[in-house]
Amino acid sequence: MLCQECGKKQATLHFTKILNGEKTEFHICESCAREKGELIPGTPNGFSIHNLLSGLLDFEPTTHNSATSKAPPSRCEQCGLTYSQFSKVGRFGCSSCYKYFGDKLDPLFKRVHGSTLHTGKVPKRSGGIIKHKREIENLKKELLLRIEKEEFEEAAQLRDVIRDLEKKVAES
Repeated sequence: MLCQECGKKQATLHFTKILNGEKTEFHICESCAREKGELIPGTPNGFSIHNLLSGLLDFEPTTHNSATSKAPPSRCEQCGLTYSQFSKVGRFGCSSCYKYFGDKLDPLFKRVHGSTLHTGKVPKRSGGIIKHKREIENLKKELLLRIEKEEFEEAAQLRDVIRDLEKKVAES
């Protein structure tokens, strides 16, 4: 495909812009993109995954109550990295950074992934046992909640389901 600007060179950059709900696609060569002032991926001033992370990392939770919660440290005590440095670079300096900036990361993970817990994927062929074990764990948690609420009939039903699943796992 030829560049839509100059019509001479091969188009190497493909842009999609959405303005006021209207989608426009254009295909241009790198030199025309530079002339237009577009951000070119992989160049020093271009778009990178770090730019994306920087935008996400500036996210501040709106439910932060300074009177009841302690402010997270502004610098990692192990490597000295600040949160603003992390948001620009997109990586931590050491494993301790997770501990020092954990309060700011939970809202980010929840926003990006929908959860703060990693459950992973289970293989379809050999994942039956793993699925059953996870289901047993979840049912045991539910069982404890039912017992706390003194819902003993429901708890007994859950107990029976757990026993059946545990038998299936033992037979596998």
